[in-house]
Amino acid sequence: MSINTFGHLFRVTTWGESHGPALGATIDGCPPGVALDEAMIQQWLDRRKPGQSKYTTQRREADEVRILSGVFQGQTTGTPIQLMIENTDQRSKDYGDIAEKFRPGHADITYWQKYGIRDYRGGGRSSARETAARVAAGGVARAALAAMLPDLRITGYMVQMGPHKIDRARFDWAEIETNPFWVPDTVAAADWAAYLDDLRKSGNSVGAVIEVTARGLPAGLGAPIYAKLDTDLAAAMMSINAVKGVEIGEGMASAALTGVDNADEISMGNDGRPVFSSNHAGGILGGISTGQDVVLRFAVKPTSSILTPRKTITKSGENTEIITKGRHDPCVGIRAVPVAEAMMACVLLDHVLLHRGQVGENRGHIG
Repeated sequence: MSINTFGHLFRVTTWGESHGPALGATIDGCPPGVALDEAMIQQWLDRRKPGQSKYTTQRREADEVRILSGVFQGQTTGTPIQLMIENTDQRSKDYGDIAEKFRPGHADITYWQKYGIRDYRGGGRSSARETAARVAAGGVARAALAAMLPDLRITGYMVQMGPHKIDRARFDWAEIETNPFWVPDTVAAADWAAYLDDLRKSGNSVGAVIEVTARGLPAGLGAPIYAKLDTDLAAAMMSINAVKGVEIGEGMASAALTGVDNADEISMGNDGRPVFSSNHAGGILGGISTGQDVVLRFAVKPTSSILTPRKTITKSGENTEIITKGRHDPCVGIRAVPVAEAMMACVLLDHVLLHRGQVGENRGHIG
C-alpha cells in the first residue's frame, strides 16, 4: 500500500507525476461556507512556481490551478475539493540517460528496489514537482484558517544556506518578501546571491535550513501522545522532498542547556493572560500549543541532480558514472519555503478542527 494521504479531519491526497499530464490534490474535510476561488489558491502557487529567478530551476510552468469540485458560488460545500494543475513544460528526453542508472542521493534506487518499476522522467512521484499539489491544498487550508483564526500569520524564511547563517540581530520580517531567498536579513541576501551564483555556474548544489513561524495561534491545539501538534508538524515537514531533519523551538540545541536555562518562566500579564519569559519550547508543551509563536526549522539536503560526475550502478548491477542533465534547483531550500508554509497551514487547520470537535472552547481558565 502506498500512502498518499495525510491529515486526521482535514485530509489531503496528492496525485500525479513530474512528467505526467497533470498533478493535483483531493481535499476532504474542509468546512462548508469558506470563501474560496482559484485566485485565492493561485497567489500561493505563484510563490512556489519554478523559473522565477536564476537561482531556481528554469523549468517554465504556469502552475495554474483549477477547482473541479467542492466549491459552489464562491464557497466550499463541505464535499471533496478536487484541484488540478497541468504540466506544460516537461522535457522527458533530458532523463533518458538515467533510465538504466540510479542517481546517487536520489530515490531512484529505493523506488526500484521496492516496486520493481519507476518513472525515471524527472523522478516521477519522488520529484519535488509533487509539492505544487501541497501548496494548492495549503491555499485551501489558509482560506479556512483566515475565517476561523483571522489573527494567524504563517511565515517561512531561510535562516541558513550551506555554511552561511543569518544574523539574528538583523532579523527583519519586512525583508523576507524582497529577495529571492526569503531571507529576513538584507546583508545575508546579498552575500548568498554571490555564493549561490558561483555554485550554480559550476553545476553544483547546496543545502539549507528553513524556519517557519506561526504567530497568533491560540493555546490548546494538539493532543497528548499520538496526535501531538509537534508530532504532526514534524511528520509534515519530513514528508517534503529532501528534508533530512526537523526541530521545534530550541530543538537539538536544547541538549546543551540546563533545566534552568531551558525553562520558559511564566507570569500573569496585565491582560489576565499567562506570559512566558522565553520560547525555548517553540510554542508547544506536551504536544499542545501554548499560545506563543510556534517555531520550527528543518534542514534540506543539496539537490541530488548535479553536473559533476558521480559513481553509481545500473539496474543490471554494473558500475558506471552519471551526470544528471536537465533543469534543477541549485538550492532546493528556496522553493521549499512556500511548501513548508502550506504544510503548516494544513496541519494547523487539521488541529483546529480536531480541537473544536472534541473540546470546543478551551475549558481550563486561569485566574
